[in-house]
Amino acid sequence: MSSPTIETFPNPRPGREYEIAISCPEFTSVCPKTGLPDFGEIRITYVPDAYCIELKSLKYYIVEFRNRGIFFEHVTNQILDDLVAAVHPRRMEVVGDFAVRGGIKTVVTATYDARNA
Repeated sequence: MSSPTIETFPNPRPGREYEIAISCPEFTSVCPKTGLPDFGEIRITYVPDAYCIELKSLKYYIVEFRNRGIFFEHVTNQILDDLVAAVHPRRMEVVGDFAVRGGIKTVVTATYDARNA
């Protein structure tokens, strides 16, 4: 997948540890088995280091999954990997909270901690 670049900007308070929480409540992708649409919410929580995520570029990045066949576990970890590579946070958690499909509710949580990397 050729995704838009996730842009960053300098952290305005790099000496302070603070948390940023972002919610993407209209996430969509496609089930790789059935081709049917999947819906969910992606929640990103992170403690920035030198850089913060620029939200417009994040929106365009998230939209790129709309027609992509991808499992819940893969998409959640892919988003975490791409965001960590772009922003190099102190800590980050990505939660994929997906709508019920076939009577099953799935929530996937992937975490990164620079102290353990």
